[in-house]
Amino acid sequence: MKKLKYSAENSPQAWLYLLPALIIILVFHVYPLIKTFIISFEKGTLNNLVFNGIRNYQIVLSDPKFHKAILNTTLYSFTVVPVGVIIAMIISLIIFEKIKHKDIFETIFFIPYLTSIIAVGIVFRSLLNKDYGFINYILGFINVGPINFLDDPKMSMFTLIIFGIWSGLAFNIIILISGLRNVDKNYYKVADMFGATKTEQFFRITLPQMIPIITFLLMINFTNALKVYAQVFAIFNGKAGIADSATTAVFYIFNKFYVEYRYGQGMAAAVILFILILIFTMIQNYVLKKISK
Repeated sequence: MKKLKYSAENSPQAWLYLLPALIIILVFHVYPLIKTFIISFEKGTLNNLVFNGIRNYQIVLSDPKFHKAILNTTLYSFTVVPVGVIIAMIISLIIFEKIKHKDIFETIFFIPYLTSIIAVGIVFRSLLNKDYGFINYILGFINVGPINFLDDPKMSMFTLIIFGIWSGLAFNIIILISGLRNVDKNYYKVADMFGATKTEQFFRITLPQMIPIITFLLMINFTNALKVYAQVFAIFNGKAGIADSATTAVFYIFNKFYVEYRYGQGMAAAVILFILILIFTMIQNYVLKKISK
């Protein structure tokens, strides 16, 4: 008699256990995505939407404000993410190698991550204020400034980028320190025996061992950076800088939907952003896999 092999994947009981999670995913993730796609082809109020073809996409793709939002989002992402990871790596190495009580410093760095981004934005606005900000006070000692970080359109993206780098440091540092703990110490002992310098040890031992962690951070950070909204709202007091100089893709979508009440155009912009993020994520995964081999 032939024995039947048990497979958990084919068990009805297993699917019953997964059913609550599947329902939540369908209701809160799949359905909104489908609804967004449908509304992107419609116009009118939410209670009276009518089919509008691809007109919403034509309007959004020809809108200079959308072009600026995509450009700002790209600039933000490709500056904040690599610079933030590099700074976090340097700080993590200093903490891991030079400081004895690492747990205390990990806790200190993790506190900002637990704090509301709006609250942090209020503090940053105070620090960067032209008239009484601490940053301009320090710059005054070297005869620089005062610099109008918050109300000068030319400084808006610079201010947002600095805030974005700082707000992401805590998470990056915690993850990188966790990765450094998993690097086998025997590698360093052997390297010391052969007279390898600290720089050589970093590039030949530490960095290759940290590639999976760095890959994870780049994927998460780039995805979040392309969807940046809270940082803009927090640092510019609910606006996108003077004359929308720091507007981003998500901020553009928010304004279309909740300020201008052009729901179809807002959803069309959301679909375009979703496609761009999806394409970028696929390319990023391919490149990072090639690098990590």
